[in-house]
Amino acid sequence: MQTFDCPKCGAPVTYQPGAGATARCAYCNSQLAVPDQLRGQPARVIGQIEVHVGPQVSTGSLKWVWLLVLVPIVIVVITLAGVFGALAPVLRSVGNSNARSLSNGSSRPSGSQTRGNAGGFADVSMRFGSEGIGPGMMTDARSVAVDGFGRIYVGEYEGGRIQVFDSSGKFITQWMVDTKMPLRALAADRKGTVYVVQSGIINRYEGETGKSRGQISYPQGWGFDDVITTADGGLLCAWYKNRDDIVRFNPQGQVWRTIRAAISSVTDNSELDTRVASDGLGNVYALGTFNNAVFKFGPDGKYLNRFGGRGDKPGQFTAPSAIAADGKGRVYVSDFKGIQVFDSDGRYLSVFKTEGPASGMVFDDKDELFVAARTKVIKFSLNQ
Repeated sequence: MQTFDCPKCGAPVTYQPGAGATARCAYCNSQLAVPDQLRGQPARVIGQIEVHVGPQVSTGSLKWVWLLVLVPIVIVVITLAGVFGALAPVLRSVGNSNARSLSNGSSRPSGSQTRGNAGGFADVSMRFGSEGIGPGMMTDARSVAVDGFGRIYVGEYEGGRIQVFDSSGKFITQWMVDTKMPLRALAADRKGTVYVVQSGIINRYEGETGKSRGQISYPQGWGFDDVITTADGGLLCAWYKNRDDIVRFNPQGQVWRTIRAAISSVTDNSELDTRVASDGLGNVYALGTFNNAVFKFGPDGKYLNRFGGRGDKPGQFTAPSAIAADGKGRVYVSDFKGIQVFDSDGRYLSVFKTEGPASGMVFDDKDELFVAARTKVIKFSLNQ
């Protein structure tokens, strides 16, 4: 019997020469390789035996290999740093130029005139506004109107603020209406009179100054949700009080025609939020946001047809919110997909995207579409 010291714990390990190549330490229970006295190798723990595959490379050789690999990499990094360092001022200049051209902040006095394609049917020809409460800035703009002088009126849903801009999007002034009630709708006629719907009542204001011009009287009382101006200088309104009516006023402010239960009489479903539009021939289009459809009525108030329906397919609506008609009699409806376009009979034509929800829409005399999109106003020029 012979002994050797355990290389792990130092305890003596007894083994029988020729009995095997391994032995176990009785103290730490390590499996050990029996020392080969002929080669002068000491005993060692088997779990720590190193296995080398392939040719052995000396430490000095490894240093040269790493040097040959790292030197080209360092050269490339230094070269790229120099190139980008030289280009940085140019890139910053280009970036700042683009930022200035796209900026919608109050520091820019007029609207951006950069054009952008909105899907082939229309191009963005102007945008103005940014998020905030300062002049020219907006927080929740859902109503927009344009008068005969080209002035643009933007109404905030809450807070009662109405801002006035010139035709280029430059801020002119602002005035306040009822600060406690939501602003449901906004319209302007060619003479610069602005109509505001709050608390179910239509109030008139002088557009330039915000001076009150009284209310639009209606025998049935309050209940108005929407108002637009018509080509003849009158008003077209949506009214609801246990019945969804559409009311037309002549230019003198007198009730001219009422379409009683306009939507519910067709669908047998109540409509609690109606948006209205009218074309140059006097046809009336009523968007029932709860019914997810547009209902068309002739100038005499007779029901003609309906189109739309709930769904995600082209021509169907998901969360519709606004409606407008252009000079060619085409109808525009904003919903989750963007702004969908229909001919006067309700046939689907196209769709184009906008920036954010199109909460309010109106056409001016040049057939340009203005969209209130919460923190900005976007003007589209039609291509067709």
